[in-house]
Amino acid sequence: MHEPQLVMYEEEFHKINSILERLVRESNSKSIFLVDRNGQLIAHTGDTEHIDSTALASLTAGNIAATGGLAKLLGENEFTVLFHEGERDNIHISLVHRKVILVLIFDERSSLGLVRLRVKKAGDELARIFDGLLQKAEQGVGAGADSPFAEITDDDIDNLFRD
Repeated sequence: MHEPQLVMYEEEFHKINSILERLVRESNSKSIFLVDRNGQLIAHTGDTEHIDSTALASLTAGNIAATGGLAKLLGENEFTVLFHEGERDNIHISLVHRKVILVLIFDERSSLGLVRLRVKKAGDELARIFDGLLQKAEQGVGAGADSPFAEITDDDIDNLFRD
């Protein structure tokens, strides 16, 4: 079964940013990134200016894919939470709604327990948003009226690429 392509609407994008901003405060994290499974950055907050967000998004998606292979070797569907501990910084990675990856970078000012607690709550909220986006996408496929591309015709596309 083919899943419809998710389209991010402004209202949902603002809700997602609000959740991430609250999560960075409540978890005492340095920065947070929300990435799709293809490695595309959806949103970020916190101290992100010194991090190559494109590389982080891509490498995180690759990490999830590689870990999925390990999970299958062990008879699991996938591992939904990953944790990497460094000398200064730690990374907590979790799958949300099996569609997006939530990445928190934190240091000694926080703890893994606090991060896990706050991620659980925020993950549930984000999952509800992505459920709504999926419902909109499914309705848009059938009706076409809710799609942001519904008014574009084949003639419009042909005219765009004419000499």
